[in-house]
Amino acid sequence: MFDLQQQLKILPDKPGVYLMKNEDNEIIYVGKAISLKNRVRQYFQSLKNQTPKVRAMVSNIASFEYIVTDTELEALILECNLIKENKPKYNILLRDDKTYPYIKITMKEEYPRVMKTRRFIKDGSKYFGPYTNITALNETLHIINQLFPIRTCKRNISASIEKGERPCLNFHIKRCLGPCTGRVQKEQYMKLIQEIILFLSGKEDELLKELEEKMKNAAKMLNYEKAALYRDQYQALTSIIERQKVVSINGIDQDVIAAVKGDEESYVQVFFIRKGKVVQRQHFTLSTNKEESIKEILSSFLKQFYNNMTFVPKEILIEEELEDIEVIEDWLTSKRGNKVTLRVPKKGEKKQLIDMVKKNALLMLEETKEINKRKKEEKEKLLKELQELMALEMLPYRIEAFDISNIQGVESVGSMVVFEDGKAKNKDYRRFKIKTVKGVNDYGSIEEIILRRFQRGLEETKTIGEGQTTLEEGKFAIFPDLIMVDGGLGQINSVEKSLAVLGIDIPVCGMVKDKRHRTRGLIYKGRELPIDKTSSVLKFVAKVQDEVHRFAITYHRSLRKESSFYSILQEIPGIGEKRRKALMQHFKDINRIKEATREELLEVEGINKTAAENICNFFKKDLTGREENQ
Repeated sequence: MFDLQQQLKILPDKPGVYLMKNEDNEIIYVGKAISLKNRVRQYFQSLKNQTPKVRAMVSNIASFEYIVTDTELEALILECNLIKENKPKYNILLRDDKTYPYIKITMKEEYPRVMKTRRFIKDGSKYFGPYTNITALNETLHIINQLFPIRTCKRNISASIEKGERPCLNFHIKRCLGPCTGRVQKEQYMKLIQEIILFLSGKEDELLKELEEKMKNAAKMLNYEKAALYRDQYQALTSIIERQKVVSINGIDQDVIAAVKGDEESYVQVFFIRKGKVVQRQHFTLSTNKEESIKEILSSFLKQFYNNMTFVPKEILIEEELEDIEVIEDWLTSKRGNKVTLRVPKKGEKKQLIDMVKKNALLMLEETKEINKRKKEEKEKLLKELQELMALEMLPYRIEAFDISNIQGVESVGSMVVFEDGKAKNKDYRRFKIKTVKGVNDYGSIEEIILRRFQRGLEETKTIGEGQTTLEEGKFAIFPDLIMVDGGLGQINSVEKSLAVLGIDIPVCGMVKDKRHRTRGLIYKGRELPIDKTSSVLKFVAKVQDEVHRFAITYHRSLRKESSFYSILQEIPGIGEKRRKALMQHFKDINRIKEATREELLEVEGINKTAAENICNFFKKDLTGREENQ
């Protein structure tokens, strides 16, 4: 049992990171402190002067942990990583930061490629970004493909040369040097890669000088075709640079950052200035509430944003002084490798830059409000039209849709998808493995999953009423305003039968398709409702029907794959149920088991030398057999 008061007494007077946890042992807040003893105790003293957010958090703290560090800088770095990994409920979070794409240069490859990726991993590649504006990223990649003839294929270059494979179309139209032909020197190719790095780093002036020199040298050598190529590259790059706004005569690298607060989220605008020119601007959304100050928002943003960034400029301009500004400066300096300065300009050119970025952030806030308002109105109109079409008593705010999937009665499964306020709510999706019905029986299967879903819901509602659990903890406690089922009258009757057994009254309709398997309309109360083919209601019903069908099929495929996976492993001597499960959990894929070495197999729990030998021999024999049949 965690003794809160006792743990508070023994907190060390040292820098570190603290992790607040709830009753389920989930991390709900991560913070850093110069003195863990003083900082953590503050949360549990008088709550009268605390913000509503802190009071709410403290009421959910069941225990806490702490990690002592040598310095506050180490604590900051650890705090950044723990927030990124755990995404605690009460921290200010940079929304969807993992989904922002990067431009990746695969430096570990003999002939590197330039590509878009959403995964930032330490694999020796160079990354530029992240980009919140996908259009800007795609335009940048398009420019690179136009200016620099590097490969975009996934070919194994050495294997292509050895086999004498033909080069692709890009080689023939001079969009690729064609390293797969074996006639390209690596130094020549890597020179192009270095030029791309200059371009992505905002060092276009250096690149222009190089292109101009190459153009002149090619002309001197009477190689006019190559000179013309360099000329075209030079002109294209010059055109790009001319479109960039000059904002500073100092010509230094800066990031200029400003934030504005919304009701439930805040917006941060960043202008990236390289050599005195705005080369890019991006906006970011953070999950916040009204109580957070601009200082807190900026501090959280700086730590989360630059924790992901591969490049840190020499100077960062922000609009307000931060409590931990010196620690953040030290951290950014360690990332860059030389001095980084955080400035809060009060006047002059730099203050004008902050004002410009702030103005853009405010415009973004207003635009987002207008877009959200319009979306809300469209959703309300859609649900109102659906309500009127079906003559429902209530607006169908929450809709649950169900479908059954099987192939000749094998591995029958059910799926449930949820739409709230006209939008898919993925976290409430549920899957059901049919337990009581044998063979092909969609009606019986739908009866089973409806019975199980709402029986569980009634049980959870009872425990919530008795105070044993909360509404947030219940997976089935919230009931829908409307049930949709993929099918006609037979499926509808099956759903209504299960609801009647439980004494639940919820409207049920069926989603039907035409002969071409396109959504045709709804069946409700024994008749098909007329829906205009161009109406938003029909589009919405089609979306729901496609989604519940997709979710069911995806689950069914995974079970079939698992079943196939099992059947292959069952043929291997000495590999029983426990070992099959252990292999599945460890490798996830049958091909990875086939390719695994004896040493890798021995890392799996329960796999000894004999079992590893049997697995290796089995797949070696299997592969040999396949080769003989080809």
